[in-house]
Amino acid sequence: MEEIDFVITWVDGQDEAWRREKARYVSDSKKVDAGEERYRDWELLKFWFRGVEKFAPWVRKVHFITWGHLPKWLDTNHPRLHIVRHEDYIPQEFLPVFNSNVLEIYMYRIEGLSERFVYFNDDMMLTGKVEPDFFFFRGKPCDMLAFQPVVANPANPVMSHLFLNNTLVLAKYFDKRENVRRHPGNYFKIGYPPLYFFYNLLEMAFPLYSGFYTVHGPFSFLKGTFEEVWEKEEEALVRMSANRFRSEDDLMIYLFREWQKLTGNFHAKNMHRDFCYYNLSDENRKLEADIRRQKHKVICINDGKVKGDFERIKEGLRDAFLQILPQQCSFEV
Repeated sequence: MEEIDFVITWVDGQDEAWRREKARYVSDSKKVDAGEERYRDWELLKFWFRGVEKFAPWVRKVHFITWGHLPKWLDTNHPRLHIVRHEDYIPQEFLPVFNSNVLEIYMYRIEGLSERFVYFNDDMMLTGKVEPDFFFFRGKPCDMLAFQPVVANPANPVMSHLFLNNTLVLAKYFDKRENVRRHPGNYFKIGYPPLYFFYNLLEMAFPLYSGFYTVHGPFSFLKGTFEEVWEKEEEALVRMSANRFRSEDDLMIYLFREWQKLTGNFHAKNMHRDFCYYNLSDENRKLEADIRRQKHKVICINDGKVKGDFERIKEGLRDAFLQILPQQCSFEV
């Protein structure tokens, strides 16, 4: 079986040393995205590790990226756990960094990382059994190729810029209509949700790229994809590395994911079938029921600037996960 690693980034937003360092650098500029929701901890990490051990026991190694803080319950000597501090793989001149985009574009430099790896945000949880071919099929990352216009979203303007920045880079190397002609099966794969068939057909009326749809779930990557993109766009990637906080002139990790797809170096499949995305709100009954019933194999729990009772919402999520992952795992002490 091919070796596959998992990579996860985590921050303890309550760590006082980290908060002091962040406060030294944070800017009031509207171009910077440094809201509290980017860093607050819903205390679900323990269930992430339990999910990995129960639902994906075949994973070779977990690379755990941290500013330096570590959960007290985490067994840092676990043979399949690699603690990765920012200074271990980010160039010194860009530290300290609080920008997830910078943390992600350098991941390929992690020591000992396997050629095939899956990247998780800490809000992406396994809730059902997955086999290696859920993420990679015959060595290629599993994904779905679909067009979707970049939306000008006043509620989250930085993300609108990031999606457009990525699309502008991709448009330098790929011609839209030529790429569809070259890889028709990747755009019109039997099994894709009908909506994305429609999007792709509609977009053929326009010769230029308007954006891409990407499932906000775990990212299946080839390390070689990062090396290829860095070789071609090193100047832009180094320039954005100076942004300590998420900024509107960043590129982001979706660039590498779309690059894999446009080069045809992926396996096309319906990524929606076993995945569900939730924005947290004051009431999360459907999400909690989904977890308890294990309706999907993977869920994403997005902290969309929720205004409700933080502790109550957190307790509801914890209780739901305890229903399916009650037992301590080997990553816990």
